[in-house]
Amino acid sequence: MRTQDIMARLQAKYPGEKEYLQAVQEVLESIEDVYNQHPEFEKAKIVERIVEPDRIFTFRVTWIDDRGEVQTNTGYRIQFNSAIGPYKGGLRFHKAVTPSMLKFLGFEQTFKNALTTLPMGGAKGGSDFDPVGKTNDEIMRFCQAFMLELWNCIGPDQDIPAGDVGVGGREIGYLYGMYKKLARQYNTGVLTGKGSTWGGSILRPEATGFGALYFTQHLLEKAGKDIKGKKVALSGFGNVAWGAATKARELGAQVVAISGPDGVCEIPDGITPEMIDYMLDMRASNRNKVEDMAVKFPGLARFIPGKKAWSVPCDIALPCAFQNELSEDDARELKANGCWCCCEVSNMGCQPGAIHFFQHNGILFAPGKAVNAGGVATSGLEMTQNAEHISWDASEVDAKLHFIMKSIHEQCVKFGTRPDGSVDYVKGANIAGFMKVATAMLEQGTI
Repeated sequence: MRTQDIMARLQAKYPGEKEYLQAVQEVLESIEDVYNQHPEFEKAKIVERIVEPDRIFTFRVTWIDDRGEVQTNTGYRIQFNSAIGPYKGGLRFHKAVTPSMLKFLGFEQTFKNALTTLPMGGAKGGSDFDPVGKTNDEIMRFCQAFMLELWNCIGPDQDIPAGDVGVGGREIGYLYGMYKKLARQYNTGVLTGKGSTWGGSILRPEATGFGALYFTQHLLEKAGKDIKGKKVALSGFGNVAWGAATKARELGAQVVAISGPDGVCEIPDGITPEMIDYMLDMRASNRNKVEDMAVKFPGLARFIPGKKAWSVPCDIALPCAFQNELSEDDARELKANGCWCCCEVSNMGCQPGAIHFFQHNGILFAPGKAVNAGGVATSGLEMTQNAEHISWDASEVDAKLHFIMKSIHEQCVKFGTRPDGSVDYVKGANIAGFMKVATAMLEQGTI
């Protein structure tokens, strides 16, 4: 296998799908040497098959806004790979959603799910619907219209969607309500991220952020460092950033910045429990303005318009918002401001230039498919509880989540340790996930 040859074919076949092509190239560059040691993979054309989704559903979503006007969006579900289990991956509602974005997310999800040790394949879906500024009733009507098209493609042993950007507990509730009406069965296992009174797992809303901090803690321990007392900068203020801020503070770190599309809130003395609680109100308001934090807590938070979280001096940077949100210039600014560690909590949160800068300038770096796998891992635990018709308490879920994140870190170390003893977490995560999926594909024949 030559990465250049495969990428040239994909670029000719899918011109303009930059997010998807970026994700594929990163994985192929990491696995090329290992792949070429397995002639059985080459004979079965594993790479040529693994980079293509199993199927893509595209559908029109028509709904009525509060003015009584008809609105139309496009919906998608990309079932990428089911070699190790049923399709599993979130739904994203955002105006920037495209097939390229969802293909990249589904491709990444395949390897991320493999890292969790749970039997889940990879998928992703969503719509270019923009929740910002929409009323609760409009969001409900959109979710119902979306599920009207999606419901026949999913199931507890077929494809299990979850939340993602723009899709939280409220949206999952509306989606499930319509699914239940259409399918005529109370099957809670068909969606994860549900409410705690109707099949949801305790700690699921916090899980992505909690898991990211557990992984970061293990990464720091491996490097001989401690998270206590360290300054952390976060991007975003949704569920993921909220969970990360909660666990970072619990572990003794200081969250000194959160950011949004409008700018950054610098919090010199560290985020407080009251501010963390208010992040949920900010997300639910659909205003998408981080300035609200400074308005709510004057004197504790200072809003700086047009700036990113990476402009605030910190030890650890945690991108928690969107793909490619951290550029090479941002990486340089972080280093100049004293940052020595960056862990992607968002999917592909760093641009390639930023990753290369981190890796060549002594900054610890770990990719999203390893760092943020706690969310889908806890979704997998939710599926298990649904299948057994039981509910575990918070301590049991948290213990299982911590074990999974420790296992993911160990896999990264196993496959990513360099001759000098340092760890290439990008290579380690990619090889570990790929080997599991590729072996399963090989053993199941050419299908």
